[in-house]
Amino acid sequence: MGAIRFLRNFVARPVTTGAVVPSSNALAELITDAADVQNAKVVIEFGTGTGVFTEKIVRKLPRQAQFFAIEINPDFARLTRERCPTVTVHEDSAVNAVRYLKSVGHAQCDSIVCGLPWASFPEDLQDDLLHTVRQVLKPGGALATFAYLQGVLLPAGQRFREKLKANFGSVSTTRTVWMNLPPAFVYRAVR
Repeated sequence: MGAIRFLRNFVARPVTTGAVVPSSNALAELITDAADVQNAKVVIEFGTGTGVFTEKIVRKLPRQAQFFAIEINPDFARLTRERCPTVTVHEDSAVNAVRYLKSVGHAQCDSIVCGLPWASFPEDLQDDLLHTVRQVLKPGGALATFAYLQGVLLPAGQRFREKLKANFGSVSTTRTVWMNLPPAFVYRAVR
């Protein structure tokens, strides 16, 4: 997707889009490594955007692993399907992940790769999403989600970090991807 089209989605849906340009390949590499996708049996992606992370997940997934994605923005869901035609992309809120996980015969997953714009969500939606993550993620499983470097200085970014720490036994951060616009890092939260 071109930068202009992505920007239009941001202008039309700033809360659910959360960025003005797609994530970089370097961030996709880092977030999928943090989620340990290459060793997972069941992976869910929350918020595909244009499919940058989705494409990287598909490349790293073990042969017998199961994977599906959830994207609420119809334009992004369509673009992800075009980019990764073998991936099932549910057009819905990630809050409903339990239903989709059950539909593929699993109660829990090993990894969640998350591209959701947490800091732009109201607190009650953040809480609902984190509750869903705890429901679907098996003990020892990892949630990998990213944040923009400047966001950690803002109250919303600080609140989200505290929510992660309150909801998970272990929360760590990766190095910063300076070649992303804006620069970003990944939170790895282990249940």
